[in-house]
Amino acid sequence: LNRPAPPSGSDGGGEGREGEGKAKGKGKKDEPAERHHPLLLQLLASELGCAPGAIADFDLQLCDTHPSAIAGALNEFVFSGRLDNLASSFAALQALLAAGESGDESEEAEGGVRMVLLFDNEECGSDSAQGAGSPLLLDAIRRVNAACTSGAAPSEGVVERSLQKSFVVSADMAHCHHPNYPEKHEELHQPKMHKGLVIKHNANQRYATTAVTAALFREIATCHGIPVQDFVVRNDTGCGSTIGPILASGAGIRTVDVGAPQLSMHSIREMCGTEDIKHMVDHFTAFFQDFPTLDASLTID
Repeated sequence: LNRPAPPSGSDGGGEGREGEGKAKGKGKKDEPAERHHPLLLQLLASELGCAPGAIADFDLQLCDTHPSAIAGALNEFVFSGRLDNLASSFAALQALLAAGESGDESEEAEGGVRMVLLFDNEECGSDSAQGAGSPLLLDAIRRVNAACTSGAAPSEGVVERSLQKSFVVSADMAHCHHPNYPEKHEELHQPKMHKGLVIKHNANQRYATTAVTAALFREIATCHGIPVQDFVVRNDTGCGSTIGPILASGAGIRTVDVGAPQLSMHSIREMCGTEDIKHMVDHFTAFFQDFPTLDASLTID
């Protein structure tokens, strides 16, 4: 954020008119140098090609500049910054493309509209204009319905029926079982790398998974020979959350929370298994292709 130049005839000190300088001079002057280290301001000014005093304020984040790497004795690990949640975003987009290339792309053949939504600000609550708490999902569904019924008389409740027929896969990375801290996981709920996506469950609705949504997502994996895991947090441990409950409660769409297992979550350098990237893409692709048929065959008692 650059500071504008002072108006002509002013020295920038707030004394352009008689009597103003004395009143403004009583308070402490709010300069960036008073709030930030001068060396940091100097570095920023050098990169921006301006004087340090021209910087009014800034919003900075430190990032790992090293490229992602595949490593390990058998090249079995991916090391990268922001795997949570760029890995899921990458897999979702790859699956959307793969599903479209696999056959008939018509709406009638698909039984619906395939969609990927990528939101910002998940780590700080999602309550933003670009987060999952925004009207983006509902707006997109309304516009898709309007486009699909163009030229026809609008049907009563078409958006509401679309929401009831839809299904959200909330994909966010999962905490892998750590060999140095085995006590952090329940004995029978220890997600491991290379074993497929993790279906997340929580009775307190920190995850939006239900018995129905978990069964449907697991059945797709079974039909395609894709491994899948289940996870429930320890009863005496706090549970994180995802955008799944936000979307499920805000739109009323059936939702399952899943994620690939990883270590070092939220560190500057994170780690996951190479096979799980493939499992994730394959599982999402199969979901895009098979969901309409499988959903129509379900009987819920």
